[in-house]
Amino acid sequence: MFRLKVILACTLGSAILFFDPASSAQSSPNPGVPERASPEKVIIDTDIGDDIDDAFAVALALRSPELQILGITTTFGDTETRAKLLDRFLAEVGRPDTPVAAGIPTPPKGTFTQRRYAENSHFAKPSRSDAVAFLLDQIRHYPGQITLLAIGPLANVGAAIDKDPATFRKLKRVIMMGGSIKRGYGDFGFGPPPPPEPEWNILNDIPSAQKLFAAGVPLFVMPLDATQLKLDEVKRAFLFSQGTPLTDALTILYHQWGQQTPTLFDPMTIAFLVNPALCPVQPMHIRVDDKGFTRPDPGPSNAANAPNAPNAQVCLDSNPDAFFRFLLPRLAAP
Repeated sequence: MFRLKVILACTLGSAILFFDPASSAQSSPNPGVPERASPEKVIIDTDIGDDIDDAFAVALALRSPELQILGITTTFGDTETRAKLLDRFLAEVGRPDTPVAAGIPTPPKGTFTQRRYAENSHFAKPSRSDAVAFLLDQIRHYPGQITLLAIGPLANVGAAIDKDPATFRKLKRVIMMGGSIKRGYGDFGFGPPPPPEPEWNILNDIPSAQKLFAAGVPLFVMPLDATQLKLDEVKRAFLFSQGTPLTDALTILYHQWGQQTPTLFDPMTIAFLVNPALCPVQPMHIRVDDKGFTRPDPGPSNAANAPNAPNAQVCLDSNPDAFFRFLLPRLAAP
């Protein structure tokens, strides 16, 4: 009985901590920075349905009034079923009018863990746009205004560059989760970091990643170094007990995912766009080699056309506590 009381006290204490007004204020943008006149226009390109972090990233975007979601495109594997998953998720959280476009299907790799959620639904749209055409059309309509949030393998991105590179370059910027610069998977924040390795999103479409890093679009990279953010048991208990349509949907998807502790790689792209202080970046020249490693070249050179001139702004470290103080109140809000 004493142990149960301690667990409950810790859980409730964590809930109070997450909603502490002073803490919330600290995670907000700097008071001296002017507020945006209008929301940032974004398109999210996602492989939602395999791992669980994509669902948390989409949820955070939906809970961020700083963003105007022009649409969500699906990438990698069974892109049509991924789109059906999004149809249901968006309908259940009250955003059914958000456009969803299906990307280029590829041979499946891994397990589509949340397939039942996608297929047991009456929300699926009878027809939908092609992801590459949708992306390029939106860029033409809003040149220089759209941020592309790339949180899956980059098949749609590579196809858009191939189809119309001049239009693709009219993106305002791309913020991507991908790469491994100094740390690989399994970095727990203590002890020697594991060595860099090919990261999933890069590895599953190396040619498209190479095209993106050479595209000349402002590119912000959230690699494994800064995104191995663990949603532990106390945080899950707090979040899944809120009973809102959004947290209920996340709870179902989490249980279908079937593992214990999620690593929230992808939500950092959304968090960085809303509050860049959560993942400070530095200029680097990144080369994607033929094995999928994202290798930092020496330099960088200051000459704009020099071989090692920076082609990306990269976040190599983040503060997990600050990230979760930003994330959890937004996801738990009524």
